[in-house]
Amino acid sequence: MTFRAGGIGVLAVAAWLLPYGLGGYAIHVVNIALIYALLAMGMGLAMGISGQINLAQVAFFGVGAYTLAILTTGYGHGFWTAAALALLATLVTGLFVGIPALRMQSHYLGIVTLGLALGFINWITNASVTGGADGISGIPLPSLPGVDLSSEYLYYYLELTVCAVGLGFGLFVVRTSLGRRLRAMRDDSLAAGAMGAEIPLLRMTAFLLASLYGGLAGVLYAGLIRYVAPETFSIGNMFLLLAMVIIGGRRSLVGCVVGAVGLTLIREWLSDFSTYAQLGYGVVVVLMVVFAPTGLAGIPSRVREFTRRRRRGDAEDRARLRPFRPYDVVKAPDDGHGPLLDIRSVTQDFRGLRALDEVSLTVRPGEIRGIVGPNGSGKTTLFNVISGFYRATSGQVRFGGRATTTARPYTLSLLGMARTFQNLRLFGRLTVRENILVALDRTRTHSLWQYAVWQPGVVRRERSLRREAQELLERFGLADFAEAAPGSLPYGIQRRIEIARAMASRPRLLLLDEPAAGLNGEEVQELARIVRSIRDGGTTVVLIEHNMGLVMSLCERVTVLSGGVVIAEGTPAEVVAAPEVIEAYLGDAAPADVPRPEPAPPAPQPAPPAGAPTPKETTR
Repeated sequence: MTFRAGGIGVLAVAAWLLPYGLGGYAIHVVNIALIYALLAMGMGLAMGISGQINLAQVAFFGVGAYTLAILTTGYGHGFWTAAALALLATLVTGLFVGIPALRMQSHYLGIVTLGLALGFINWITNASVTGGADGISGIPLPSLPGVDLSSEYLYYYLELTVCAVGLGFGLFVVRTSLGRRLRAMRDDSLAAGAMGAEIPLLRMTAFLLASLYGGLAGVLYAGLIRYVAPETFSIGNMFLLLAMVIIGGRRSLVGCVVGAVGLTLIREWLSDFSTYAQLGYGVVVVLMVVFAPTGLAGIPSRVREFTRRRRRGDAEDRARLRPFRPYDVVKAPDDGHGPLLDIRSVTQDFRGLRALDEVSLTVRPGEIRGIVGPNGSGKTTLFNVISGFYRATSGQVRFGGRATTTARPYTLSLLGMARTFQNLRLFGRLTVRENILVALDRTRTHSLWQYAVWQPGVVRRERSLRREAQELLERFGLADFAEAAPGSLPYGIQRRIEIARAMASRPRLLLLDEPAAGLNGEEVQELARIVRSIRDGGTTVVLIEHNMGLVMSLCERVTVLSGGVVIAEGTPAEVVAAPEVIEAYLGDAAPADVPRPEPAPPAPQPAPPAGAPTPKETTR
């Protein structure tokens, strides 16, 4: 930590003293580089941190610059008043551009945002209010008491201050609860929603952050050049900015700054060979995507990972999965309060395929309910309907006395429902501790105002969350793996991490989808102990499981599905003895210690008539 602080101090001193060694043209190039650094930070927050493909960053840049130019030259506003209104206009534009992110993702979102950028460029090229292709000149200088910002040397310090504050704010966002949720959304939006992350609002937040940085860059650019024209906001510059972010490292704001500054300086150096330079940028981007997808900023972590692999033997000796510490036993809920989960005649169709057919199910508080059935019987589909991933074609789901048939996953999580997944859905680029912290954080997205006006409140909440996360890691025996990436750990540990993450939200109802899949016998026994303790701690559990031994030992009642229909329900002994269950699911795999129904005695046959052949004679 001391070394890092010392390095930051050295860089700060070097940046402050930089103008003293540069000529007039060189300082102009550096000023342009700092503006691109702001743009790259905004794009990095949207693309690298949040996973939202944003090719409209150049449009945000243009909105900020043109709004300031129009308000100062056309309406007589002062620079700083126009700058504030320009930032507001850019934020509104960010909300508008972010709307498609609510309906589409991946390359589709990239195409839409690129189309919006092209539309903006076409508008500023042809609209009279923007000066058309000639642009707008005569933009007034910003004024500061006692500072002559007509000097690009002094303007450099204004830009440096804004960039430093922007970088500090961006890193603060990334390393606290909002940034974790944005990164969780990037890694797996479905799992993030199940952990309580309000995905639609987070997507809009990503575009708002990108537009904020774009607007700041536009204001600074207009004040520096005092002239704006369409060629500055071209698609060519958009892809140059994209190259900066990819080469520097889109998942690191520091990497985005390094890529922006470095590529701006290289572009200036190669200005006499512009045609070859454009080709070179493309080649470098392709090489980075193929061989170093995390960019220059990812190289140190790759080196550390390589070193860690060399020393993995020692690390494994020090790190081990410790015993689970059971929850305190609480008084069992009174059944008189009604069911915690009530499913009534739920049907789920997928374009002619009926996955669930009039399924009804009631789970009371404090119960461990098992749901079993052959593959394809609709078990996971039922979980997806309960947890809000699917909207039932018909029927009703009630949770805690509320109708939740149409509720979204994050809403159900905030109401007290948590789940695991049949296939592990941990956040692979977050550490184990951060996976827990995502689910532990119950704050709503609308509290983001604290990031702008009350950062100490964010810091206090962060410290409290980290204390709770440490306690939960120790309870589940995961403290030794807190800083590890989940994907680097054995499968059994990953399963426990997923259960710990689900319990971090302090749920009233826990849905476990095949938690014993892939576990050995000892791990299955430990899983049974954990599930019982979770129930004893006051959480109702519903689990899908194929391990009938585990179901028999854990569950008070079992529901059997086959072909999307409930074919049996009752105690484990009653269910495994039911003929329809044996025929549809268990077959010869029925537990040996459970008595099967005795076959019906043969009906008495009438006596054969005199002289008729005996059965033995008939078969000859």
